[in-house]
Parts: sequence; C-alpha cells; structure tokens
Amino acid sequence: MASINPVALIIKKRDGHALTRAEIQALVDGYVSGQVADYQMSAWLMAAFLRGMTDAETVALTETMLHSGDVLRLPTVRAPKVDKHSTGGVGDKISLCLAPLVAECGVSVPMISGRGLGHTGGTLDKLEAIPGYRVDLDAKRFERQVRELGLCIIGQTARLAPADRRIYALRDVTGTVEFIPFIVASILSKKLAEGIDGLVLDVKVGRGAFMKDRQAARELARAMVRVGSSAGKRVVALLTDMNVPIGRTIGNALETREAIEVLMNEGPEDTRELTLVLGTEMLLVGGVTRRAAEARRMLEAALTSGRGLRRFARMVEAQGGDPRVVMDPTRLPSAKLCVPVPATGSGYVSRCDALELGLTSVAMGAGRLRAEDAVDHRVGIVLDKKPGDRVKRGEVLAWLHVQSKKDGAKLVERVRSCFSLGKTAPKPSPLLLERIVR
Repeated sequence: MASINPVALIIKKRDGHALTRAEIQALVDGYVSGQVADYQMSAWLMAAFLRGMTDAETVALTETMLHSGDVLRLPTVRAPKVDKHSTGGVGDKISLCLAPLVAECGVSVPMISGRGLGHTGGTLDKLEAIPGYRVDLDAKRFERQVRELGLCIIGQTARLAPADRRIYALRDVTGTVEFIPFIVASILSKKLAEGIDGLVLDVKVGRGAFMKDRQAARELARAMVRVGSSAGKRVVALLTDMNVPIGRTIGNALETREAIEVLMNEGPEDTRELTLVLGTEMLLVGGVTRRAAEARRMLEAALTSGRGLRRFARMVEAQGGDPRVVMDPTRLPSAKLCVPVPATGSGYVSRCDALELGLTSVAMGAGRLRAEDAVDHRVGIVLDKKPGDRVKRGEVLAWLHVQSKKDGAKLVERVRSCFSLGKTAPKPSPLLLERIVR
C-alpha cells in the first residue's frame, strides 16, 4: 500500500478512468488494514458510483473483497456444492424448504445467510425462531455438517469477506448502496467464500423487491452471472415476481411454519412452486442431471416421500435446534392474539402490496430498521386473500399475530389499505419472469 496514493486513485476514478486490478486490491487492502481512511474510501465509493465501473473492475473488487478474509474450500465435501441467493423479498422463506430437498437429491448446500433489514426478511431470523437453533458454527463444524448431512445454514462469520462488511457500512451512510457493481461485489464476495462450485440467483422484481424495475433487475442479474462465471463458477439467475408476498405468511415463526408445511407436501402453491423451480436449477448447476424435467421429478419425490422433511429435522438437530418442531410446527413460538382485518367492500383482490405489508411487519416487531435491532419471532401477518381471490364484505383479508389488542388495533387499517378490490379478477402474474445464463 505504501507505493499507492489513495488520493491519486480517487482522482483517477473521479476523472472517469478505470483502475487496474492491483490498484483496486491496494485500495481495499489498505482500507481493511487501516492505511486508507474512512473519508478516503467514501470519496472513492462516490466517485465510482458517479463515474461507473467496468466488468474488469467489478471482478477485481469482488475477488479482493473475497480474499480479504477466510475462503472456505470444503475439501472433504465430495458432492457438488451449490448455493442459492435471493436479493430479498417479503415472505421469502424459500431457503428453509429448498436446501433440504436439494441436499436429498445429491447436491450439497453450504449456505451462509443473512438477517432481515428493512422490509425484507432474513433466513437466519426465521431459523432462530426454532428454539435452540444455532447459526454461529465455526468453519470446521460447518464443513463437517455439509459433508455428513449435505447442508448447513449459518450466518456470516467475522473472517468471511470482512472488507464487504466494512465497505457496506460506508455505502449505507454515503448514498452509494444502489450501484450494481457494488451490489455484485458484495453478494458474490460472500457467496464465493463458501467454497461453492455453483450458484443460483433469485433476483426479485417488483414493488416488494430491492429492484422495482425489471430492466434494472435484469442488468443486476446479468452482471452477477458474468462476474460469477469469470470467477470460475457455474451461475444461473432467475428473475421472479415480488409485487405480491410469497406464500401466505410474513414474520419469522410464521414463515418457518409455512416452510415446514411445504416440506410436509402441503403449504401455498406459490411457495412450493418457487422452491421446485429454484431447486431444479440447483440440481442442473450441480450436474446431477442435464434434464430439467428429471431434476424436478427428483425434488418432487423427495417432497412427497417426506425425505426432505426428515433431512431438515436432522439439520435442525445438528445445529442445536429442537427437531420436534419440524414434525409439530405448533411448537414454534406464537403471538398471544390474532386480530382479523375484515374487508369493507366486495369484489376481487387486485392488489396486495408487498412493500407496505413488509414495512407493517417491521412496525409490528418482526423486522428491523437497523442491524442492531432485535426482532420478535412470534409476530407477523397471515394473508387469507391474495390477488385473484373473491372477497365479500366482512370477510377476513388477513390476520395480525400480535402481543396485545392495542398493537393489533392500530395496524388493522394499515394492513387493509394494502389490499385493493376490483369488479373482475386480475390476470394472473407469472412467478418466473426470466432465466439468465452466460
């Protein structure tokens, strides 16, 4: 770092020039070591945000952030290793039912997940609704469990991509979060640190997604596929709809219960379908078959036979959780009261606002606005009606799972306003919008 002047790199990017791999590495390594100040890195982030970055720069940033800490190799895991990453949505509990089904079909799933922030939920928060479940396993135990069970879902350790954690904290307070090269580097540096062979990306599009616009989501998906492929991994991205919450539940214990219901071969059709669609891609990326129809049949067999459910129970037990919850989801923590949200008119549901429902769940305590906020695993929203459903005046649109009547009363109107009714049923929206490969 001594031979590199950070001010010169800021000026170079400010003036619209591309940095070399060595320059990006020196800048990031210098920041992690303390040789580059917060204000200098912030200035460079804003210059890059305004001037743009090339694919080569994005690859260099990703790989430098990846190698800023430990990179898991998982040498004792012989099966193909494939993970799934979602860009975040409302009611997105897919990882919980997806990972055990994929593992049951011969593809290992080493999954390092995150917590919810803002209106989107987090996989770790849902799993921690299971009494005793631990997400803080060390690297050796993580590898052993992936080898023995075929899956493990934990949180990011302090030694995995530490540069991402520090740089993201700056992006969050400097208005540079919504920049595709930074998003790509942040996501992929953590995922590639897992020691995976391939990755399936679920890029959400719509009202409840980070990317509201389909073209922007497509651009992000293509960039992640390009950069991930350049790093030598097999990467596929799917664009999926997020104008409406996935499934019927929003909130940690409620969503965990729904995921278990899917593994019991029950649950909402859209939750089940997205699980199978993403699982099919993971099996194809993992190379267990080349035919999508066969991959789907394998997953459906693991589902209907109960093998996926039993695999999930084994993972829960291995990570300190109560496996009885899996066979009896009523053991999950629950709120004291269920408050109905009745319709004030009749017609067909034409809108079910994913963003506002997600924000309402945060207001209830099911999510967090700051990383240090605590969550209440018990509270949330259960949707009785979704777009296309017919509603009569007085019928329940949704149920609020709350801790007091006061909590419920002040949120009824807010949730009711998330629904719109029309005279005719809306045209069904496809769940899968696009598939993107290199």
